[in-house]
Amino acid sequence: MTNAIELRNLRKEYESFTLDGVSLTLPMGCIMGFIGENGAGKSTTIKAMLGLIEKDSGDIRLLGRDPAADRSVMEEVGLVLDSGFFPPEMNALQLGKVLSKIYKHWDGAAYRAYLERFQIESGKKIKAYSRGMVMKLSLAAALSHGAKLLLLDEATSGLDPIVRDDILDILYDYIQDEGHSVFLSSHITGDLEKIADYITFIHQGKIFLSGEKDTLLETYGLFHGSREQLAELAPATVVGYRDSDFGVTALVKRYEMPGDLAVESATLDDLMLYSIKGKKPGKEKI
Repeated sequence: MTNAIELRNLRKEYESFTLDGVSLTLPMGCIMGFIGENGAGKSTTIKAMLGLIEKDSGDIRLLGRDPAADRSVMEEVGLVLDSGFFPPEMNALQLGKVLSKIYKHWDGAAYRAYLERFQIESGKKIKAYSRGMVMKLSLAAALSHGAKLLLLDEATSGLDPIVRDDILDILYDYIQDEGHSVFLSSHITGDLEKIADYITFIHQGKIFLSGEKDTLLETYGLFHGSREQLAELAPATVVGYRDSDFGVTALVKRYEMPGDLAVESATLDDLMLYSIKGKKPGKEKI
């Protein structure tokens, strides 16, 4: 089966930032969470995938096709961006009429059904919608033109937990058909822990980790102990650590730890925090 997304050694160089050798694969029927600090390269990667910026080198495949060479693939890609991108003076019904002329496979009945399901006031101007309503409208549009791949860039940021949970339910229902996939860039890692099958962590323009979410969370854990215990560990076992008056807490590779030392489960936030801000063994005096 064709993968939903394949990036191979994607590179884009700017004066002060370089997206350097980004590679990842999202199988069909799955959700990938894309995480990283601000400025890590998440939006640059998504823009390159969409053909909004020209890559310097590397290969991009969406649903098996190069979007730069075959723009027809965008008929099968649904976009939900953090800022929304619809004319603010339109209402949802007017928007549907416009989109029906843009997308060959626009399904007006499905769109109206999504408006009703999401409780979107169809006669109200988009500029009067809450941020949550704009995100739901974007999803309604993305789901109504036969999209097989959804790309969401920080679509759930700034939303209250109830609206975020609604959106996660929508995405989960969407991928029950194994011919659909979701690529979700988000700072809210708790949401990704709920629904993502794969996680890719980008840091300073490079992929730091990428793989199945459950495998990553099983591979890494948190160790709480003394500085002396940390000093006895192989440097390669420790991703990063932070110290306090009570000892140290370190993100470690769980299966490389001595059996007599307890290791707690780590979260995606822990993976980011200790990888980016943690001290590195051998580079810092313990």
